[in-house]
Amino acid sequence: MKINRREIGADQPPYIVAEMSANHNGDIDTAFRIIDEAKNAGADAIKIQTFTPDTITMKSEKDDFMIKEGPWKGRTLYDLYQDTYIPYEWHGKLFKYANERRIDIFSSVFDETGIDLLESLYTPAYKIASFELTHLPLIKNVAETNKPIILSTGMGSTTEILTAINVINKFSLKPDIALLHCVSAYPTPASQANLPALGPLSELLGAHHVVGLSDHTLGTGVAAAGVAFGACIVEKHLCLSRSAGGPDADFSLEPSEFAELVKSCREAWEATRPSKSPDQKANLQWRRSIYVTAPICAGEPLSKENIRVIRPANGLLPSFYPSVLGRKAKVDLQPGTPLSLDHLLS
Repeated sequence: MKINRREIGADQPPYIVAEMSANHNGDIDTAFRIIDEAKNAGADAIKIQTFTPDTITMKSEKDDFMIKEGPWKGRTLYDLYQDTYIPYEWHGKLFKYANERRIDIFSSVFDETGIDLLESLYTPAYKIASFELTHLPLIKNVAETNKPIILSTGMGSTTEILTAINVINKFSLKPDIALLHCVSAYPTPASQANLPALGPLSELLGAHHVVGLSDHTLGTGVAAAGVAFGACIVEKHLCLSRSAGGPDADFSLEPSEFAELVKSCREAWEATRPSKSPDQKANLQWRRSIYVTAPICAGEPLSKENIRVIRPANGLLPSFYPSVLGRKAKVDLQPGTPLSLDHLLS
């Protein structure tokens, strides 16, 4: 997969996506600062979300529309999305700013009006959120843009994931798909991250695949471990400060933490690369060998009192120690002499 000029795959460093989500807290200047911090932290991309309350739900206080658990318990869907959405009129400014800062920007899209807006801004890719995995009309319309698609799979069954892939393959002229392993819990306990699922997920795409991780855990360790499990893309929420509050703040990283995530993920990728071991010959001399540790006269037997296995490695190998004990010296030997077979009587 390629987004703009950036190749994404197992032979490339992980593509790190900073998810802005609702952390702008209704202030476009905060949104600009999040883009700055993503760039400064070393992220490859900033991702936003493109919807309005009216395009994603309806205004209702009926029981169906009430959130009954999780961090947004007690709110209606409409009220939550009213607080979290990025106004359409911001999008052009955010795209322009990110492009000037030379960081990729794309969006999760939730309806056809969003596709039209993002196409007008020449988005380089699309994200399909886990909750939209079964929204096949939306996936069809995104596929028809012929842009790379990153598909989150949280809550998805194998059948649902394969159905979405088939729609993309059918309606895109050049299907370019990444599947993100995602646990749709906010936050996700590390013990429930289930990183081994990255393996089966890659098998769904066949030989040419990109898999990644949309991580909602607290901290950076799971993301780095995900890279070791094969994640080529890592997506994580970024905020300016958790103390500023907001719907997503509790499971978002602050800028210094995000920089650590970028560093850890890239180190994890480097550690999984096949490589030549560094030259260790210089250190061979510091292995152990048999040395004379007390004066030995010619004809005197070797004993635990006059020879030892110590560093460095210039004498006989330690494996000779049992067989030389009791043998007699051919010549006088001084302490500090590396023992050799030439020093011993036959």
